[in-house]
Amino acid sequence: MIMSHVDLKEAITRGETSLGIEFGSTRIKAVLIDRRFETIASGSFEWENQLKDGYWTYSQEEIITGLQTAYRAMKQEVQERYGVKLQTVGSIGFSAMMHGYMAFDQSGELLVPFRTWRNATTGEAARKLTELFQFNIPERWSIAHLYQAILNQEEHVPRIDYLTTLAGYIHWLLTGSKVIGIGDAAGIFPIDEATHHYNAAMMKQFDELTAANAYPWKLEQLLPKVLLSGEHAGELSAEGAAILDPAGDLQPGIALCPPEGDAGTGMVATNSVRKRTGNISVGTSVFAMIVLEKDLSTVYPEIDMVTTPDGSPVAMVHANNCSSDLNAWMGLFREFSEAMGYGADSNKLFSVLLNKALEADPDGGGLLSYGYLSGENITGIDQGRPLFVRSPESSFNLANFMRTHILTAFGALKLGMDILTEKEKVAIDSILAHGGLFKTPVVGQKILAGALNIPITVMSTAGEGGAWGMAILASYMVNKDQGESLDHFLEQKVFKDAEGQEITPDVVDVEGFQVFMERYVAGLAIEQAAVDHLLENGRK
Repeated sequence: MIMSHVDLKEAITRGETSLGIEFGSTRIKAVLIDRRFETIASGSFEWENQLKDGYWTYSQEEIITGLQTAYRAMKQEVQERYGVKLQTVGSIGFSAMMHGYMAFDQSGELLVPFRTWRNATTGEAARKLTELFQFNIPERWSIAHLYQAILNQEEHVPRIDYLTTLAGYIHWLLTGSKVIGIGDAAGIFPIDEATHHYNAAMMKQFDELTAANAYPWKLEQLLPKVLLSGEHAGELSAEGAAILDPAGDLQPGIALCPPEGDAGTGMVATNSVRKRTGNISVGTSVFAMIVLEKDLSTVYPEIDMVTTPDGSPVAMVHANNCSSDLNAWMGLFREFSEAMGYGADSNKLFSVLLNKALEADPDGGGLLSYGYLSGENITGIDQGRPLFVRSPESSFNLANFMRTHILTAFGALKLGMDILTEKEKVAIDSILAHGGLFKTPVVGQKILAGALNIPITVMSTAGEGGAWGMAILASYMVNKDQGESLDHFLEQKVFKDAEGQEITPDVVDVEGFQVFMERYVAGLAIEQAAVDHLLENGRK
């Protein structure tokens, strides 16, 4: 039953709420929920990564500004809707895009600008560590960034005192606690499923590998402590409260749950933490998370092994590129519309153009594109060159153009998923999808079902996103029954009455995507040629 306005006002005043703040790749979002998991208020801050000195990054200043802006907008909405000045909440959780590299010295100073998951600069380190551990180490993992910095003999390495992710940094900044949720920890260093901590044998191997450098640290000394969902992870400090709410209204002492990665919050937001379930998150990147019943038979460079927020093993297929190039084309169409004197809002623009894809040839009419704004690990392309190609015989119209850009958004993901479903015969009962592409009903969901040949469900809560999922994790910490598991909490409390729309694969879409993928794989040589011959400033 939905709470009344009066009840909500009292709940806010008493702190019977939970706050989730997630640092996504294009937006920082704050979501405040009540004990029935309904959103009370939200706020956001738009941002974009920048390519500086060869690294994709966000500035430390913008990280803090974005945090404060998103919180302030949420707080203002609370004031306007309920007439309450927000002074406390029941629990808080922070999440962010996984992986990457944030290294600090003893005084807490950031040694090099934040290196995000998007960087494909750690190939040598990732390959060597994968061979050493006999465990796939993706290029974007924190340990790959650290070892690449060692291989590059970067001068900051001996001075590292703490190494964490963006979510871990925000949590540390606001609480003073150097901890991390196990899902995000799994993007720092391999996790031992039995101990729910970093793999001790591999950690010893790493220390032996780097011993000749005589650094004044061992790896374990640098990394945050691993915590499971539901565990207490510290309290908001007075300094942290002043950072989050510079107006000074927010009171310290609020309990925080373990910080998590956006993959973990995606699993929570789609109720996909049970074995044989999975979810797909679509945004700047695209990733599928499949909760496994058993280990894979071998190591695959296309498959990351991570965990759910409560520590179950997960096979993750992560493609660096998804919707960014599609969004760029939408921006071009918006410019055309405005130049013609027809202003169109974003929702209508996306709805009209995406729905054209349903009128297209199933394979996109012979067209081909690669939305590679950055390198793509699954296909072995180490730099980004967005590319659109057609032959004289291609059927070049708007419908096929739009469908091609949706098809290619799932191209690299398809290659990774085929390993799980065809080679490893992984059983998947359900896949739930979420992300901005699904705000336009049917189109993206239908094409994705055809791409993977698996039924795809979009839930009514999917639009809430990772910040909502993080708020759920914060609520779980303080509202769970004694001994209650995360999957039970989600099934019986959060999603008990949730509605979802399932679309099963259409054989025409399945066959059309197969034809497109033959073109996609064959055309990778064209994409590599663009990398080889077109410099980043556009000159040959």
